[in-house]
Amino acid sequence: MADKNHLKNPATNALFEAILSLNDMDECYSFFEDLCTMKELADMAQRLEAAKMLLEGKTYEQIVKSVEISTATISRINRCIQYGNGGYEQVIKRVEGKEN
Repeated sequence: MADKNHLKNPATNALFEAILSLNDMDECYSFFEDLCTMKELADMAQRLEAAKMLLEGKTYEQIVKSVEISTATISRINRCIQYGNGGYEQVIKRVEGKEN
């Protein structure tokens, strides 16, 4: 696995601290609408949805049709799921636990 320590720096720490300080969905919307473009938000939401579908065993074709995301992006997400740090799976399981 590649060294990911290059991501750990004071600016990234400050960003993550800011995200962790958000109290509810309204605060998330306010912060992320200021922080990101609409396209960036849409892209992140699509990636999370694609990851969820991959973890459910959906095919690339099913994901492309449902999420309207490129197969190259799906492949990158799949590599993260297979060889990454487990972030997608951890967050998806946590959110699904709240939905049940």
